[in-house]
Amino acid sequence: MTVSVVLFTSDLRLHDHPPLRTALKSADEIVPLFVRDPAVDRSGFAAPNRLAFLADCLADLDAGLRERGGRLVVRTGDTVSEVLSVARRADADEVHMAAGCSAFAHHREERLRRALETDGRRLRVHAGVITALPPGAVTPQGSEHFAVFTPYHRRWAAERLRTPLTPPRAVRVPDGVRSDALPARPAAASLSAGLAKGGEREGRRRLTSWLGRDVDAYEARHDDLAGDATSRLSPYLHFGAVSATEVVHRARKRGGAGAEAFVRQLCWRDFHHQVLSARPEASSEDYRTRHDRWRRGEEAEADLRAWREGRTGYPVVDAAMRQLAHEGWMHNRARLLTASFLAKTLYVDWREGARHFLALLVDGDVANNQLNWQWVAGTGTDSRPNRVLNPVLQGRRYDPEGAYVRRWVPELAGLETRSLHEPWKLPDRERSALDYPAPLVGLGDALDRFRHARSLD
Repeated sequence: MTVSVVLFTSDLRLHDHPPLRTALKSADEIVPLFVRDPAVDRSGFAAPNRLAFLADCLADLDAGLRERGGRLVVRTGDTVSEVLSVARRADADEVHMAAGCSAFAHHREERLRRALETDGRRLRVHAGVITALPPGAVTPQGSEHFAVFTPYHRRWAAERLRTPLTPPRAVRVPDGVRSDALPARPAAASLSAGLAKGGEREGRRRLTSWLGRDVDAYEARHDDLAGDATSRLSPYLHFGAVSATEVVHRARKRGGAGAEAFVRQLCWRDFHHQVLSARPEASSEDYRTRHDRWRRGEEAEADLRAWREGRTGYPVVDAAMRQLAHEGWMHNRARLLTASFLAKTLYVDWREGARHFLALLVDGDVANNQLNWQWVAGTGTDSRPNRVLNPVLQGRRYDPEGAYVRRWVPELAGLETRSLHEPWKLPDRERSALDYPAPLVGLGDALDRFRHARSLD
């Protein structure tokens, strides 16, 4: 009787799971294993919103395995120690897992490989499980990764993706392997009130609904802040509750301009993963330093606090920050303009903003979060590093009727649309009657300060 261990990490699903299907083909029994590693928490994962979503995903994964005659084994502790303990107890010859892209994931794989080989066992790491195309699958001449999105997208779009795998019909788990209890959701008081439900079933339901009804309008409406016309699949992709490969296949099968634009966004996700895989230090260091002299001190701290609380005096920025606090999620256009406001308008270090996003985002992903922040801050892969998004113009363009601002900044809900994005221009009596702050900084002054600081390089 041969046994293999399947270590789940950011791939919490049964559909299109190469490590699981390979293990089931090569072994009579498998141990589906998830390890709650305190080191992952210390690396910044343990935000309440993500812990709640993780609990949902693990409960759903366990339920799916039990429907097939198996169960999920959960352990708490150092991943390498716990995997080795389970492999010895089950007398497993091999351990299968998905390849990661972060420095933490690479280090974990190497530690696990060495420990298993010393013990006479084998680690098999499977590429292309967390992303549609594995990092390093396409590279430019003379470099280990693409640093600009457009040429990467051309190569990525021309690649043939593997065929998605069906879920297993049966899973046999050996007796006698101990499991801890499934993690519980954190207390509701610590969670964003509008947090989405996690799990593969919910992710697949959303995917089917999105592709069947809304994707056709995606190209025209994906930047519409009030319309909420995006897929909201990012948390399910982050936890691997849905497969990026399968999503691309199903979107392409649907076809049309909306599906094509949606697939392009999935390519952006792969692009950031291949950058981080090649340059793992970019999670905390400038990918391309501009030698920014970020503002420090009490005034900068006060501005950062106002930004976090959605009290900057710029309505569309404040609406977005309040959406983040309430839902643990934010519209992509809103992520760009709030990040630009912090890094370019307030000239506060992008790492401060990235840290706050990771504290709340249920889809908080090191590759996408950090590298998108760097793109906006001008220290990343953007070919126009001095790009600045004007919050007034952004509000007028992407929330022209003011519905998004009125939803999240109710103290401005009674204003006429023409005044909504610039309430500071109201007559003194009307402005003083609002429970809403004046702008932290004038846009012209902020732009001059930013340009001056960059010119000192």
